[in-house]
Amino acid sequence: MADGERSEPFLRVVRGEPSPEEIAALVATLTAIAAAQSRAAEEAKPAPVPPLWNAPARRLRVPLHPAPGAWRRSALP
Repeated sequence: MADGERSEPFLRVVRGEPSPEEIAALVATLTAIAAAQSRAAEEAKPAPVPPLWNAPARRLRVPLHPAPGAWRRSALP
């Protein structure tokens, strides 16, 4: 058996006696759906990440309370 072959069938008919044309139609439909999903995944672009150096939230500072190590928290991260 070659590396690419399977030992069990990919599809199995559980009930009824489908004709070869019906099985071919099912395989064609499943192939088309898989190709469309693959194409959509390739075309999907991740959302751009905005730069954070000028984010308005960065200009807001949390209040500093006197405590040990407060001088470390006084700088921007």
